[in-house]
Amino acid sequence: LPISWLHRRERYGEKLATPDTSVGDLIGDVDPIKVAQGRELGDPETIHFGLVPRTNRGIFAVNELPDLAERIQVSLLNVLEERDIQVRGYQLRLPLDLLLVATANPEDYTNRGRIITPLKDRFGAEVRTHYPVDLALETALIRQEAALVATVPDHLIDVLARYTRQVRESPSVDSRSGVSARFAIAAAETVAASALRRSGLRGEREAVARIGDTVSVTSTLRGKVEFDSGEEGRETEILSHLLRLATAETFRARLSGLDLSGFTGLVAEGTTIETGDLVSAEELLAQIGTVPGLAKVLDRLGLGDAPGPGEAASGVEFVLEGLHLTRRLAKELTSDGRTRYGS
Repeated sequence: LPISWLHRRERYGEKLATPDTSVGDLIGDVDPIKVAQGRELGDPETIHFGLVPRTNRGIFAVNELPDLAERIQVSLLNVLEERDIQVRGYQLRLPLDLLLVATANPEDYTNRGRIITPLKDRFGAEVRTHYPVDLALETALIRQEAALVATVPDHLIDVLARYTRQVRESPSVDSRSGVSARFAIAAAETVAASALRRSGLRGEREAVARIGDTVSVTSTLRGKVEFDSGEEGRETEILSHLLRLATAETFRARLSGLDLSGFTGLVAEGTTIETGDLVSAEELLAQIGTVPGLAKVLDRLGLGDAPGPGEAASGVEFVLEGLHLTRRLAKELTSDGRTRYGS
């Protein structure tokens, strides 16, 4: 017989389990068209094979297995153990050589559906995954997966990673539902989109995210978090509080030990610094002028020896917000949505 090579794309099949998935989709069914074309109903050639037999010599994945109706799960029993398929009275002994992989959230075992016991018994192994165990993994995951349309400096990625971990550990959040890695990825993409919007409206040469862009995360990602029933009506307040905690943690972790008196000295004589999601980097830097210690701050934040206006403004705004959160600067919101830092 001729030998052909199967590319890895042809060796993988996948099906999202839904309540309307049928045995015909997975295993196969009698094809009435073939019968109408003249084949006898007793002819095995009338069978149209489903996804599982067609993935022979490959890997077949069933996503969200508990959502599969229990009577449909039964159809997989013989495939996993006896290596045969049964379709409408036909029993075909097929030497199937495939690996069946299924995914499920632990809460789904008892909520929306369940995996029937005989089927669980036929799986060779169960692998329980976990959230990133440390901050470095969380930030690496965001960098790897997020499709960023603007520059998001490392200190902001750090804030979002800490924020995700704060939300995950919060007693106000339903721990069974959890907070997936998609939360942090979507947060980074939201922050980048806010920076791109500002650069387009204000004519900036480069789109660089700032700490003020993270404010939009609390409203846009509210739907990704399941809160306990007792917290109804306080969801945005809780998320905003956790974001402030994450920002303060990052500020202390990255800038502790630095002399920031140059920034506090700016506002000591009643000067106010105004910023916001539509304040350009040039406008913000013009209010700051030359600040003692700014170069060390930018170096500690990893913004390089010769940062552009957008990166410098991102570092300055992060310091101002950190000083406010550590009770060294006052802050107020204006009626037009801008932020004022002062003494």
